[in-house]
Amino acid sequence: MLRYANLALLVLFPLAWFAPLMRAGLLPLFGLSEISVISGLQSLWDSDVFLALLVTFFALFAPYVKTIGLALIHFGLLRRKTLPALQLLGKLAMADIFLIAVYITLTKGIGMGKIETAWGLYLFTACILASIFIGWKTEKSPQKDRIVSSQETIHR
Repeated sequence: MLRYANLALLVLFPLAWFAPLMRAGLLPLFGLSEISVISGLQSLWDSDVFLALLVTFFALFAPYVKTIGLALIHFGLLRRKTLPALQLLGKLAMADIFLIAVYITLTKGIGMGKIETAWGLYLFTACILASIFIGWKTEKSPQKDRIVSSQETIHR
């Protein structure tokens, strides 16, 4: 069950990256622009390359590498010793959700513009939390590494 839920994340993460996280506008009278992880990254690359690199790592690479790593563990292609490093990647990805929440709170608190959360924020958050849960359950599961050494293959 864990392996299939994890494989679903390989599809859901890219969907969440392109889904609208929020709708923002300068004044309530004007229309709201939808902002996704990808559109936000595109804007960041134009203004602050260092921050764009950090957000790209937190929002794209960390959760996806963790998901791929967990899939490799589930299918016996990677040792379970890597789980602590994969769990750290999941926690780093959660930091991105925190930053988005802080931005939304600050924008609403200032009152200069209008901001509304969109379904993509909930999808992205659910994907991150599901990834953390799957990693935790994988860590607690009693399965042994199923990596077969080349000598064992020869003897079969």
